[in-house]
Amino acid sequence: MKQMDTDSTNEDKLVMEVNTEPSEEKTTNKLPIRKKTTDCQGIKVFLAALTFTYFSKVFAGTMMKSSFTQLERRFSISSSTAGFIDGGFEMGNLLVIAFVSYFGAKCHRPKMIAFGCFIMSFGSFLMAMPHFFMGYYQYDTLPLTSNNSISSISPCLFNQTVPMIKGMPSPDCDHKVATYYAWIFVLLGNMLRGIGETPITPLGISYLDDFAREEDVPLYISFLHTIAMIGPVAGFLLGSVLARLYVDIGFVDMDTITITPTDSRWVGAWWLGFLLAGVITLISGIPFLFLPKNLDKKENLCIQKNLDSTENNTETSHGQKPDVEERVAYSGQLKEFFRSLKRIFGSKMYVILLCSSLLNISSFVGYITYQAKYMEQQYGLPMSRSNFIIGVAVLPVVSIGIFTGGFIMKKYKLGIIPATKMGFILSFIGFALTFFYLMVGCDNHPVAGLTVSYDGEAAAQNQLSLSSACNSNCTCATSQWDPVCGDNGLTYVSACFAGCKNITGSKKKTVFHNCSCIEKADAAVRNSSAVLGECRRSDECSRNFIYYIIIKAVTNFMYALSSIPMYMLLIRCVPQDLKSLAVGLLMLVSRSLGGIPAPVYFGALIDKTCLKWASTPCGQKGACRLYDAVQYRHSFYGLILGLRVPAYLLGFIFFLLVKKHFGEQEAKAAEDGCKEDAPLNEEIKLKDTELSAHQSDAEMHTCL
Repeated sequence: MKQMDTDSTNEDKLVMEVNTEPSEEKTTNKLPIRKKTTDCQGIKVFLAALTFTYFSKVFAGTMMKSSFTQLERRFSISSSTAGFIDGGFEMGNLLVIAFVSYFGAKCHRPKMIAFGCFIMSFGSFLMAMPHFFMGYYQYDTLPLTSNNSISSISPCLFNQTVPMIKGMPSPDCDHKVATYYAWIFVLLGNMLRGIGETPITPLGISYLDDFAREEDVPLYISFLHTIAMIGPVAGFLLGSVLARLYVDIGFVDMDTITITPTDSRWVGAWWLGFLLAGVITLISGIPFLFLPKNLDKKENLCIQKNLDSTENNTETSHGQKPDVEERVAYSGQLKEFFRSLKRIFGSKMYVILLCSSLLNISSFVGYITYQAKYMEQQYGLPMSRSNFIIGVAVLPVVSIGIFTGGFIMKKYKLGIIPATKMGFILSFIGFALTFFYLMVGCDNHPVAGLTVSYDGEAAAQNQLSLSSACNSNCTCATSQWDPVCGDNGLTYVSACFAGCKNITGSKKKTVFHNCSCIEKADAAVRNSSAVLGECRRSDECSRNFIYYIIIKAVTNFMYALSSIPMYMLLIRCVPQDLKSLAVGLLMLVSRSLGGIPAPVYFGALIDKTCLKWASTPCGQKGACRLYDAVQYRHSFYGLILGLRVPAYLLGFIFFLLVKKHFGEQEAKAAEDGCKEDAPLNEEIKLKDTELSAHQSDAEMHTCL
């Protein structure tokens, strides 16, 4: 009976533990362990809700990446402006991350997460709002005949200003000026998404760590990240479907649309993706409203009761001293923070790793932002196919690489130096394969007057002109982009610049005849003609695209394979007292100096390779219609390599320092008869451990 009473009475057991251990610290250390090992009700519900939230926030972010080029065309903006919009998410995140990190844990964490989801949902809806007040999408095109007879209208003599799609009103510049800046709503919505996303990860993980069993927390976190990987796959696949739908589908007669998804003027239904993301994010926040602030309330009451008793005794003994002590403690914490900050930045290795991480993360952000656009412009793919390839061929390879890296780490029980070697070697292999991207691109698409002469011969850019003897008698608008493909395989900016005299057919089946410039380029062609749209890319370009996908899959697999060893390096090397500060500083620097400016200067470099800009109805510069493919490839991957080469040089220096330090520690541990990893659990030298921690986290972000 005494044993049963002892097992059933928690308070007696706590008293016995306190009596056996006179130290008050022993009692406080015992309580959290009892709290974690208790099977808390509701933790699985919280995990399911948090998993769905992870999926929804990553899904919403992917919709932004998959709609990048379409936003440029819809709002008639440059790539650098679109990159600035994309960086709005990081801006919003940085605005409130300090506030949430400090006050979030003191508030009702589930409700804070729910509030963040609702803000993200509102931001997604705000991003889709411009579609509903901007009016119908308008693109440059000739007014074509509606019957199948030969038209008396000659494209060569037609004065092309800015014709509209049939049934749409002519633009009023004074009224339309506001719509040219409608992209600001997308920027604000993306910033709100960043603000709303802030509490999800820190508060969600801390909630799991507080109320889940200690041995279950790693499993729960891995489950969260696994489900989160489904978000990008679903987002890019949905983006592929929406990119094939016309932007104003359901509002205009699709028979009047003369462009196809392969046309550089095509805009898909980007707004549908943001609406769906807003709905999913809104639903994901609802379950958190019904979750308690704390789980396992019975034990919490017991703990709170003991804490209250301790606080009452303190107040009785010292009167008003706790208020003074609190101010002294706060002042001490502030001094300790600056002291820790000085210690971190006083470490040469940490500064080296911080710079290396910043360069790697900047290159990664620029690459992931513009990879779909690169495939579209380099290989002539429609945006729908680019999104599909990323969702099906790239992201699953990344998931397999992450899982394989973790499996290797567990199976062979790699220590810190082997893990560092594995991470660096695999990451460097992926980096070396990047050079092959420069060899598997395509030549410039042959467009008369822009990339080749009207005779089809390659020439320098300063020797090319849209005007030629074959179209000298035509009145053509140089600002227009309505490409046609001639029988000679050349693409012309418009039927007017091709010197076409007659039109047959209607809508998408329109054919232009008696084109003088086509006759000049190919004397064997007698009855020259042209059809709407650009000419297809060469077979060699199609083969190079297959090689590009293979290299891309292998490269991403190598980076993903190295991510887990680098992450484990962070966990094992950083001393407990500086781990949070070191990681926090790394994330702050990488987001503010990498995540925000990288899309802007990558976009600005891409804009430099534009050969033909669109023009808005009021004469402003719009989106780019044609890029110099060779210069685009060299500039894009040249900048990526230019950032990663010094990053790996710094990383190599860091690796030598880590190898030297931990090699000495392992040798000393071997002499003392300790295990190989024993020094990692002790208080190691500050400078070396800080550097190791930062290298791992930076490499993890770069590889992912």
